[in-house]
Amino acid sequence: MELLQTMLTEAGFECRRADRNGVPNLLARWGVKGHERTFGFNGHTDVVPVGDPADWTADPFGAELREGQVWGRGATDMKSAVAAFVAAALDRVRSAPPNGAILIALTGDEEGPSVDGTRALLDAMDAEDERMAVCLVGEPTCPDTFGEMMKIGRRGSVTCQLSVRGVQGHVAYPHRATNPMPAMARLMDRLASHRLDEGTDHFEPSTLAITTIDTGNTATNVIPAETRGTVNVRFNDLHTGRSLIDWVTAEAAAVDAEFGTRTEVTSHVSGESFVTPPGPLSELVANAVEAVAGVRPVMSTGGGTSDARFVKDHCPVVEFGLVGRTMHQVDERVPVDDVHRLKAVYARILDDWFA
Repeated sequence: MELLQTMLTEAGFECRRADRNGVPNLLARWGVKGHERTFGFNGHTDVVPVGDPADWTADPFGAELREGQVWGRGATDMKSAVAAFVAAALDRVRSAPPNGAILIALTGDEEGPSVDGTRALLDAMDAEDERMAVCLVGEPTCPDTFGEMMKIGRRGSVTCQLSVRGVQGHVAYPHRATNPMPAMARLMDRLASHRLDEGTDHFEPSTLAITTIDTGNTATNVIPAETRGTVNVRFNDLHTGRSLIDWVTAEAAAVDAEFGTRTEVTSHVSGESFVTPPGPLSELVANAVEAVAGVRPVMSTGGGTSDARFVKDHCPVVEFGLVGRTMHQVDERVPVDDVHRLKAVYARILDDWFA
């Protein structure tokens, strides 16, 4: 953050920090605030843990150049994309100052709770009447080869934690107890076997995954009083987080009525589904990718969540970045040539936007 702020300030960007609750965030603008031709870029500098450093063949934070690749945590996700866009933006303002503005919004809280990162940046922008006309997020978007895919939306994500309570008792006298285990098994089966939808124009069918069932009962002669389970739903634009929470809660109530148990549902919506319909912004990005990489990217809404789920409430947003094959893995790395090609794509996007 400090390095980028220094470089951007020296190039004429107006920089300010939007840190919140210890999370570092940076806003950097070149040009007039509020200009209708403001092109925005959103990225993050924080990374996931490295795991056991002994499992790495390179220093996780050494940025080692070897075998034509840069190695290290965040090389793919997504420090290289941040570097590529900043480099493209610096070249642009130095060689051909744009008729408009460039706004770079960088956060240190994408891999964490995502409460004081891009949300804090957008809050700061709202407070200062700072607007982006469109925004590009630099997340890794390509599964296997550079340029093959961009994101025009993302599925929503909701997690429901289920606590099924019964009455503890001796296994020899089950009539004196209320066993929560059969209720949990029935509930999980009802949730997992239900087909949520058949997909939509821009999304694949929604999916539900059981991620854990925990009881912690080590006694073989005791019926437990409680068991817990968790499910996660990745959903398309036929649903909302609220509608899915209501569905899970209703299923739990039906099972409770059958088994005499009491189920508590707690939930967390990580993000709602969204799509930026194909149009000028997606065409701008796709044309630039095709010009540089020689392939036209598929417009996808698959994968996990990203901070685009927050940006979409501010302006139209799409994502394009590197091949994500090694992100979050040991020995995360990216071909150096791909970083240069990504910079060339970003430069072409800026050229075409301000043409």
